Amino acid sequence: MPGREEPLVTNEIYHVFNRGITDLQTFTNHRDYSRFIDTCKYYLPLPTLLRFSFFIRLPESRKNDLLQQVSSKVRVELIAYCLMPNHFHFLLKQQVDEGIPAFLGLITNSYTRYFNTKNHRVGPIFQGRFKAVRIENEQQLLHVSRYIHLNPYSSGLVRKPAELENYPYSSFTEYLYPQANKICRNDQILGLFRGSGEYRDFVLDHSDHQRQLEYIKHLTLDL
Repeated sequence: MPGREEPLVTNEIYHVFNRGITDLQTFTNHRDYSRFIDTCKYYLPLPTLLRFSFFIRLPESRKNDLLQQVSSKVRVELIAYCLMPNHFHFLLKQQVDEGIPAFLGLITNSYTRYFNTKNHRVGPIFQGRFKAVRIENEQQLLHVSRYIHLNPYSSGLVRKPAELENYPYSSFTEYLYPQANKICRNDQILGLFRGSGEYRDFVLDHSDHQRQLEYIKHLTLDL
């Protein structure tokens, strides 16, 4: 993955996103999405003792032994995410120097090997350099989290805003149901609301406006 012109700042939050090359559909079924999410979860902590593709082949007892050797330190905090058929969005807080580039490199390289093996192809599947926009303030953090969680609706992948609650490939369900098995640190955002229901309203009440903006953007790009 090519280097960045400006290094990302540790302890800062970034909206990070990338898409498939020439709009390649990088996630084609549930197995693909699940594989990418599991890969993300595996590469969050430090250190990484084994490549993920090797790790998943181990007996459960050996997996547990290795996981017990992983510290509580992480490369990045994953605050929010959404996977779409040909792209992904993350809200990431960099916890160590070069943590975001290292995390993105590990997960995209691992997933690319899996995807290429499955589909009998070679070469990259994601665009070379991921995009990263620094979050400057609390309001921006809230609006970007809402934008990320609305993506399946604004793109037409789900028909109704309420269906976002059942979209399995984003962190929105983690925000609504804190008891769910989660990989995100959502306390910073949820702490700004009186509860998960208020955050739900914050997201869904803006859904049609965001979908209209997305429609206008596509019209403009098609001119």
